[in-house]
Amino acid sequence: MAGIFYFVLFSFLFGICDAVTGSRVYPANEVTLLDSRSVQGELGWIASPLEGGWEEVSIMDEKNTPIRTYQVCNVMEPSQNNWLRTDWITREGAQRVYIEIKFTLRDCNSLPGVMGTCKETFNLYYYESDNDKERFIRESQFAKIDTIAADESFTQVDIGDRIMKLNTEIRDVGPLSKKGFYLAFQDVGACIALVSVRVFYKKCPLTVRNLAQFPDTITGADTSSLVEVRGSCVNNSEEKDVPKMYCGADGEWLVPIGNCLCNAGHEERNGECQACRIGYYKALSTDATCGKCPPHSYSVWEGATSCTCDRGFFRADNDAASMPCTHCFQ
Repeated sequence: MAGIFYFVLFSFLFGICDAVTGSRVYPANEVTLLDSRSVQGELGWIASPLEGGWEEVSIMDEKNTPIRTYQVCNVMEPSQNNWLRTDWITREGAQRVYIEIKFTLRDCNSLPGVMGTCKETFNLYYYESDNDKERFIRESQFAKIDTIAADESFTQVDIGDRIMKLNTEIRDVGPLSKKGFYLAFQDVGACIALVSVRVFYKKCPLTVRNLAQFPDTITGADTSSLVEVRGSCVNNSEEKDVPKMYCGADGEWLVPIGNCLCNAGHEERNGECQACRIGYYKALSTDATCGKCPPHSYSVWEGATSCTCDRGFFRADNDAASMPCTHCFQ
């Protein structure tokens, strides 16, 4: 416990709160399943052993809002095996999820008398389950995702200079098939603080290309997969060629194929098919804009497909709508 208290104290001095404050605005192609910083109250994750391992600690940010962290620092004792498991996380149909971990880790060389027992890594695991009420950690059920190491570890000098070294690591796992999953963190003798844990999946956001709308689409199971999506023509338009796009694994739309055309009486404006203004018309479903009524003709409503001849002017039945009206001489 003395080791944990030692680390918690210096977590405050480091200003972890300053490093992770600010509005949490994420890219439009990422859907968050878990954000430990958004949880109100205690996280209440399961730790094993119940005492002497991972400990939940609250620190305050600059707005006096508590941030829940988990910390452990049993660097002087050999053969550490401390587990921390999240609550059940629904996958919401995603086949591949991403885990973003923000953490600090103490440089073993800066701690006296810990050679051979102090470690500078921890392990990340997951376990798929349809059961959202698992009460205990069964280590054999978990599959290892990766060993996590810090790009930067802090020393006693950093503490004195109040230098914050916050690491961010992202890992992905898939394909997933069950309704949800648990994450677990295994400490084997490091001095570490988990400042935040975020789990998310990627999607290609709803978009309109070539007058076709493509819905929110979850990316595929593999990091190289492409999901083919058929678009639907926007209002007041029709297919010319079947509109398709591919949703890439990074959540970006790729390779637009096909397109839609605005119906007669409508033209493309700002990605939509809008009715021709009064005094304008469009006779066919094309990619052309509405044209001004020919000489000696007019339209009195929006969305006109042809223009009416002025009084005393006429157009033959076989004349194109673009032909001007002519005066009829008796």
